[in-house]
Amino acid sequence: MGAGHDHSHGAGDRPDRGLRNRLALAFAITVGIVAAQAIGAVITGSLALLTDTAHALADSTGLLVALIAATMMLRPPSSGRTWGFARIEVLAALGQSVLLIVVGGYAAVEGVRRLFEPAEIPAGELLVFGIIGLTANIVAMLVLSAGRGANLNMRAAFLEVVNDALGSLGVIVAAIVISTTGFTRADTIAGLFIAALIVPRAVRLLRETTSVLMEFTPKGVDVDAVRAHVLELEHVQEVHDLHASMIGTGLPVISAHVVIDDGCFESGHAPRILEEIRQCLREHFPVSFDHATIQLETAGLRERTCDSMEHQAH
Repeated sequence: MGAGHDHSHGAGDRPDRGLRNRLALAFAITVGIVAAQAIGAVITGSLALLTDTAHALADSTGLLVALIAATMMLRPPSSGRTWGFARIEVLAALGQSVLLIVVGGYAAVEGVRRLFEPAEIPAGELLVFGIIGLTANIVAMLVLSAGRGANLNMRAAFLEVVNDALGSLGVIVAAIVISTTGFTRADTIAGLFIAALIVPRAVRLLRETTSVLMEFTPKGVDVDAVRAHVLELEHVQEVHDLHASMIGTGLPVISAHVVIDDGCFESGHAPRILEEIRQCLREHFPVSFDHATIQLETAGLRERTCDSMEHQAH
């Protein structure tokens, strides 16, 4: 009977090519960190350094996935992929979160074992490799900081580097404690500290990405409130099949079937009601629905649709 689709594109529709360059540089830095810390872990036998190396490996793998995702997201939409690769950044963030949870779990298990079987750790070498890791991570953080709020992909990459920097700081503290007190379990405690940094943030990221993939309602949107506001408009009789979800970062979508008075189609008033619905969405809700699809219907069409659905159910 009538439909409206607001198809203006927000800033989230196209990724910034500069973000891809930042990811590439951060990836190169983290690969260097992995190599340096792996050598250090072999030389020192440190659990903290070994855990931080595994974390850095997860970082580098995650950044590689993020880099691939950022590259694929630059491809434009097509008739076969109408949203392009907008959701691939969500899939990349999901993969990174799972990887971090696995690394954090390993660190926790190995850390508990080392508490009962402490090893001799050369504090001087441990300190050197800890400083190398922290310095490189700070550089990577500076590279990614400007784009960390752009999308889930960049946020995941930035959080991984921040966590790894804190892990390197833990390695440095452990080296200082061992050097000054001889308390070798400081290395194990630092390893457990790194695990504690990894898991909670990874779980939160996993929850957010799963929410997008399951097409849950975006934060800040109450669909019951949306329905109530639209029903307050003149000539609106019913709102049904109301859905709100996220395609990807910066791409919230909403769709609804709105039943209006039959006479609105005869008088030509329907387009005005459609604009009033869009204005209602813009004014009352914090999420900018650049992609809003509103289907206007008559009461007669709604009844026929319901009858057809009941017939199919039987």
